[in-house]
Amino acid sequence: MATDPFSADRPQRPTLDATQRWMQAVIMHRGDNEEAVGSPEAQAEIAGDVSATVLPSQTLSSLDRIGIYRDQYVARLMEALETDYPALRRYYGEQVFYAMVDDYVHQYPSRSYTLNRLGDHLPEYLSRRPALHDLARLEYAACQVFDAGVSPVLTAEQVAAVPPDAWDRARLRPIEAFRLLSFRYSVREYLKAVYAETPAPPLRRKNVYVAIARPQYTIRHLDLERPAFELLSKLVDGVPLGDAIVSTPRATEAKVFEWFREWIAEGVFQAVDL
Repeated sequence: MATDPFSADRPQRPTLDATQRWMQAVIMHRGDNEEAVGSPEAQAEIAGDVSATVLPSQTLSSLDRIGIYRDQYVARLMEALETDYPALRRYYGEQVFYAMVDDYVHQYPSRSYTLNRLGDHLPEYLSRRPALHDLARLEYAACQVFDAGVSPVLTAEQVAAVPPDAWDRARLRPIEAFRLLSFRYSVREYLKAVYAETPAPPLRRKNVYVAIARPQYTIRHLDLERPAFELLSKLVDGVPLGDAIVSTPRATEAKVFEWFREWIAEGVFQAVDL
């Protein structure tokens, strides 16, 4: 059988897997382009001159072409994060936000096939900055509510069907797309200003209580008084309604009626369990 007399002289081409791992190592390296292609992680996949892997063009060197991909990687991640965290984007400004994203994604690199999970650790990343930590928690909760499944919503007819003497032992189940949070800074005022595209007030110390729900297709933020937050927290934990009301200070009959009317109108609950 005939053989290729020159096959022994041909360099071994890297596999597709090795090339992909090399590209990932180069793109995610913190240094400049030259340091990235010379990094141990990149050299472990494909050693030698970068031009053998990425050809130069008429106007750009191999390193310049790689640099385009490296810059666009962080830019794409910034685009994804500013969609989920518009208030943080407003607070930082474009340049500082870009630098923050660059640092964040190297500390918490994406491990998912979808960029929806990219910002999951951003509140943790900002844990040493209390006001921004609160702001990130608020925005992250909205992301979680947006991605949660759709639940049936408790109707006024279902409420009316509950026997009056059964309410004390009733347990109310919140919808899946629901989060209940408390904060130490005025993050709701800040987020409202961002949504309204008006000048945002400074973040200041203030106890804030918020419920976030998405009964159908629209996310709703409900600002709560502290007693309402405490009562709703107990209900979410499965405490029977009668016990929850008795153990909540300042939960007067008039207040409880007002809160429940709002919560049911906003689609917070999906069922009453007796």
